[in-house]
Amino acid sequence: MPSFIEFRSITKTFGGVTALKDVTLDIGRGECHGLMGENGAGKSTLGKVLAGIHRPDSGKMSIDGHEHSFHSPRDAQDAGVAMVHQELAFCPELSVAENLCMGQYPRKLGLFLDRAEMARRAEKLLGEIGVTLDVWQPMRELSTAREQLVQIAAAVGVNPRIIVFDEPTSSLAEPDAQRLFALIESLKARGITAIYVSHRMPELFRLCDKISILRDGQYVGTLEKEKMTRDAVIQMMIGRSVEDYFPAHLSRAPREVMLRVSGLTSDRFRNVSFDIRAGEIVGFAGLVGAGRSEVAKAIFGLDPRATGSVELAGKPLPLGSIRAAMRAGVGLVPEDRKRQGCVLGMPCRANISMAMLDRLRRAGMLDRGREKQVASEYFGRLRVKAASLEAPVNSLSGGNQQKVVLAKWLARGGKFLIVDEPTRGVDVGAKAAIHALLDELAGEGLAIMLISSELPEVLNLSSRIFVMRDGEIAGELTRETASQEAVLRLMAGLAEAA
Repeated sequence: MPSFIEFRSITKTFGGVTALKDVTLDIGRGECHGLMGENGAGKSTLGKVLAGIHRPDSGKMSIDGHEHSFHSPRDAQDAGVAMVHQELAFCPELSVAENLCMGQYPRKLGLFLDRAEMARRAEKLLGEIGVTLDVWQPMRELSTAREQLVQIAAAVGVNPRIIVFDEPTSSLAEPDAQRLFALIESLKARGITAIYVSHRMPELFRLCDKISILRDGQYVGTLEKEKMTRDAVIQMMIGRSVEDYFPAHLSRAPREVMLRVSGLTSDRFRNVSFDIRAGEIVGFAGLVGAGRSEVAKAIFGLDPRATGSVELAGKPLPLGSIRAAMRAGVGLVPEDRKRQGCVLGMPCRANISMAMLDRLRRAGMLDRGREKQVASEYFGRLRVKAASLEAPVNSLSGGNQQKVVLAKWLARGGKFLIVDEPTRGVDVGAKAAIHALLDELAGEGLAIMLISSELPEVLNLSSRIFVMRDGEIAGELTRETASQEAVLRLMAGLAEAA
């Protein structure tokens, strides 16, 4: 295909950290072009340069033979560029309809908002991607997955020539992801160019005509469809083989029950009962809205309406109290790291120590030396890529932000850890490192509840899998009986667990 988008010697730095260095890359009209690389490689930054969010320090960019220098996302949109962001950005207090119509509110008599027309537009945009929602529901009430779908609808709705998809399936369940893939195929058929940023190689291999690799902010090379293989991509991403990155997740001898949940019930789930043993990773699978994250939040004390009983190490755990959960040894890595997992404007050091400030006081004052020592240990253990411990979290890539959230709970220690989408937006090397870390923690006796929309992740890590459907546990699968087909059938209500 002839070049439609041309990047020439694009360079971009942030506070002394080079995000892109002399990147030159061509993308054809109407193709789906993948961008891959480790966290911090510059993939999202390049997409944001195209979308007018970042201005390059140097270099040129052309679309359809015309050179562009965007000063804002509005400039990019006027040129036909839309973006689906990895880190979701909405006005949470406004409704779905108000967010989807923002900047183009319909009016009656030139003065009054036409709410009926606003609802019609929002429903039409959502309908184009196969989604039905209450368009007057506030965005803050939606799950991360639903927010992602609204953002996709917003991007498609501006009739762009180019759409940048930045980790679009990171919080989507399989059926929603399949609808997105069909949508991208239809966009390509209409001549729309898609730039697809993802760490999920099966998706890239299925959708993309070409994949370009970035490493440490530099362009490494481009693979044509027929040359796309897992080994070739990984070799280009990290410059070496990663066979040793993927440990075998072995079954361990059962230990004592660490967590026992009985009859847990609230608005979004009912009569949920299960147990998790020390040293065990138990996976929770389900479609969007099945209630997995809501159950996790209730265990952590975030749901004041929850009833039922929860025991940790044989002792009752009071519901509705985060403080009691933390004191008992419960940690939660939430699904939405940006709003719930870290304080973006604070440095990595302060975020890592945040959950254990009560243990870092000496004579009533924070022991800064000890804080730095602890933060440095876990900063290094998780290989966080940042300028320093003092770098604000919002200067990190999404995957490195996730590592900081994990480091926070590992630094505190505990008996039971809930990890909700632990590798969302994390590259292949970091994902394998996190998997190995979870395995290591389980080997040390930690009980782990793993929630993930990525079925291979659940199947690979879990000794048992509970599948949730419509707020209830639809069935339990052992490692021996678990398969992607078995999990999907339980999700859809087509089978009972063996």
